[in-house]
Amino acid sequence: MGVVEPDEAERELGARITAFRQLRGMSLRAAAAASGVSSSFLSQLENGRTNASIASLRKIAAALGVSPIQLLDDSAAHTRGVLRAEDRPLLPLDGAEKFVLSLPPLGNLEVYAGRFEPGGNTGADPYVHGNSQEMFIVTEGEIVLELGDERYTMRTDDSIEYLSTTPHRVVNESAAPAAVLWINSPPTPDATPHAIAPETSS
Repeated sequence: MGVVEPDEAERELGARITAFRQLRGMSLRAAAAASGVSSSFLSQLENGRTNASIASLRKIAAALGVSPIQLLDDSAAHTRGVLRAEDRPLLPLDGAEKFVLSLPPLGNLEVYAGRFEPGGNTGADPYVHGNSQEMFIVTEGEIVLELGDERYTMRTDDSIEYLSTTPHRVVNESAAPAAVLWINSPPTPDATPHAIAPETSS
């Protein structure tokens, strides 16, 4: 009895599942566990050696952070899909807005976009979070970054790198709105910023 060769549709589906899994940095075993299927089944599926039920495809898609349609559509195997501006999770600040761009299962990078009205800021006090390498980029306007004991006035396309353990604060002292990006690697374990309490004399 000869070996049954996978058909084109099975090969393409398997290749898309592999591409999404690798894009998320997930091992085959981790993806299988998250999907509630066996590693051997997922391996056969990725190699086009078996078919998956709709129920299994839904579980695999959920584990990979995509929709079942994306697994079946060969135009989207290189991306997790478009995050529309109106769908971005929002973290309100004082006269400013901070949006989450890096959604799970992205696990090795943390990206935020911020928009600051005149006078807007990240809070009254500097804050720290985790122990990550942070890159701060101004994408529009002029903004002031307070970093430790230093103050940096930054304009469109300026960027700076620092450790997230360094007390920092962002404020828009100009008369026009400003927009920025924060990129952290690795992601902050606790996403809640910790304000630095003022020193008190003993």
